[in-house]
Amino acid sequence: MTETKNNETILVLGATGKTGSRVAQRLTERGIEVRKASRPGFDWNDRSTWTAAVTGVGAAYLTYYPDLAFPGAAEAIRDFSKLAVEHGVRRLVLLSGRGEEEAVVSEQGVRDSGAEWTVVRASWFAQNFSEHFLLEPVLAGEIVLPAGQVTEPFIDVEDIVDVVVTALTTDGHDGEVYELTGPRLLGFADAAAEIGKASGREIQYVPVSPAEFAAGAAEQGVPEEEIEGLTDLFSRVLDGRNESLTGDVEKVLGRPARDFSEYAAKAAATGVWNQ
Repeated sequence: MTETKNNETILVLGATGKTGSRVAQRLTERGIEVRKASRPGFDWNDRSTWTAAVTGVGAAYLTYYPDLAFPGAAEAIRDFSKLAVEHGVRRLVLLSGRGEEEAVVSEQGVRDSGAEWTVVRASWFAQNFSEHFLLEPVLAGEIVLPAGQVTEPFIDVEDIVDVVVTALTTDGHDGEVYELTGPRLLGFADAAAEIGKASGREIQYVPVSPAEFAAGAAEQGVPEEEIEGLTDLFSRVLDGRNESLTGDVEKVLGRPARDFSEYAAKAAATGVWNQ
């Protein structure tokens, strides 16, 4: 195996997403040529867009939208990984979900591809509260989720990105499955309190049933197919199965994972929660 050279192009799928955009930026800052791929130019549901994405690249970061646990994901990952290797891609890094049985099935396509592979399983993103579907609820002062009193090892996206970039550009990660967590477990009420403390706002967590969550999402205009998948995913994954910590961030990076309080302070400093 050889480390990625500055003249080798790396493909980043989902290059406008939370992890993909940051991965592309970090690689560019290192002087590495990046091919950014996202919709409409690249579409998991349109295989005619795949070949152009993988031609002429040496490594690729794979993220699947909306989630690896969704129907059709395993077949798409398998076929895309095979196509990538046929076009000379030698290293694949896949972002997966921690505690998702269906995601493990999707991972197999990367394992069987013939490429050097690394799987990065991430728990709940801290940045979901500031850059994704929970931003509006935070701004409204009420986080509504079917999570009961479960605790999560919230992971900072910056840590995920650091691990992904390391796996893409250095040796020693072939065949590894990294499960990334933050350094402590927090309930969603705890997360709301941390955000409130950092932003100076009153934020509450409201636990609801999966059916109530689905109804609320429909009222907010979330597509029906996404509601069904997300509700099913949340009702299963937010059952306590991820109530444990790992040391994989430190194993890869040589430093501890960032704490949720550090994330909250940095996010609050941007003013995102004071709109």
